[in-house]
Amino acid sequence: MKRIFTIALIAMFAAGAIPALASPAPFITPPAPQFTEAERQAELARRRAAVEAKMVDNSVMVLLSAEPKLYTGDVDYVFRQENDLYYLTNLKQQDATLVIQKKAGKITETVYLPKRDPSQETWKGKMYSVEDAERISGIKRVLPAEEAQIAIDALKRRSDPAIQTVYLLLEGDTGEPDGQREFGREAALSKQLKAAPAGKGPRPRPLKVLNGRDIIDDLRMIKSRYEQKLLQHAVDISTEAHERAWMIAGNVSMEYELQAEVEYTFRRRNADFWGYPSIVGAGANGTTLHYEESQGPVRLGDLVLMDVGAEYDHLTADVTRTFPVNGKFSKEQADIYQIVYDAQEAVAKAAKPGASMMDIEFAADEVLKNGLLKLGLITPENPQYQLWYMHGVGHWLGMNVHDVGSRFTFEPGMTFTNEPGIYIRADALDYLPDTPENRAFKAKIRPAFEKYKNIGVRIEDDMIITPTGVEWMTKNLPRKMSDIEDFIAANKRSQQ
Repeated sequence: MKRIFTIALIAMFAAGAIPALASPAPFITPPAPQFTEAERQAELARRRAAVEAKMVDNSVMVLLSAEPKLYTGDVDYVFRQENDLYYLTNLKQQDATLVIQKKAGKITETVYLPKRDPSQETWKGKMYSVEDAERISGIKRVLPAEEAQIAIDALKRRSDPAIQTVYLLLEGDTGEPDGQREFGREAALSKQLKAAPAGKGPRPRPLKVLNGRDIIDDLRMIKSRYEQKLLQHAVDISTEAHERAWMIAGNVSMEYELQAEVEYTFRRRNADFWGYPSIVGAGANGTTLHYEESQGPVRLGDLVLMDVGAEYDHLTADVTRTFPVNGKFSKEQADIYQIVYDAQEAVAKAAKPGASMMDIEFAADEVLKNGLLKLGLITPENPQYQLWYMHGVGHWLGMNVHDVGSRFTFEPGMTFTNEPGIYIRADALDYLPDTPENRAFKAKIRPAFEKYKNIGVRIEDDMIITPTGVEWMTKNLPRKMSDIEDFIAANKRSQQ
């Protein structure tokens, strides 16, 4: 594994000020990627230009900022900007609006922001000035927030008959096909825009409302080099968090202590937050897919399944490792782990440009079925492997941990997770329908079930499609059983 040391640290070792460790030091997160103002503005301009190229002529796109979410009383959840508005502007301000107009081939980009208010800034901190917004977004037309409503009201009145189409970020569908519906603020605006304006005289042609997500989601699937660097940093922070948890696992008693080490590392490395609630399950808790309580004991001899990912600049990692608390996999734990590892390898081999999500699902399924059959956990007559593996092998990754995108064929620049797993839940057989086939199945697999009961293993890596295959973004985090054991053993030696 690549180790990064500072010049000062090397000098201290050379001078004997720090005793040499018996093994390499733990992974140290590389510094965050640095971009100039010009580079950031160029990236945002590229994204907006790609959106604008897909908009039909004589159309307007309206993007509203995220709304604050109440936690309790007068306390809000931490504000996180709406993904697509951030994708096109990098602006984190509440009550922001982006309006893009494409009329007769000419593009007009406008950001609407609240005016700076000293009384609000006293409580909540500095708001963007016009100059701040221009510098961050690269958009030169910045107007007061109240003028956004004027612009939207003009659309409702059809003040400009040339504008025929409006794009909104709709959570549902546009409501046109039977049985589909819209919801949210944009849905209300959609209904208003499609309604005929009041007044005398000939009524203008109704506006066509389209879902802007269909444009932006498609673009977000392909990560630029700029985005790849940011996502890699989120992965690197997550890698350090995993390794630091491994280093203390033998000396803690509860799952929440491991979670605390993970999330301390996130904050210490200036991650925005976690990309999803941390999953830290020891022993039988590792067989629950989205176990988030972290209230169970951590015992020597247990496996810990830890699925944690940092979010950095609106891009999130998603990384899972399953490791032994005492630093050594038991025979039964290793049996299960190796099957999952081999399934991951099969996925990586199948993933390349032109392949599909279905291809990698099939690759993983075949390995998992064959492995479970060899262990006696399924039978040739009843190969219900999904009793032990009940989720898909991966998903798109980006600004959401389960990111947007409707394309299923891989192209260079797409990022996704590779995460097979096996979960031998103690009560799994209790819920099978009581049929002759299932009674026979349970009788045949009972010895293997008792042997492997309460073992849960998932391995999850973040991958990017390259022109020839895939790159493992999580390659610096040990994955082989021997490498995990060596890492934990080396840390123990260094502490002696």
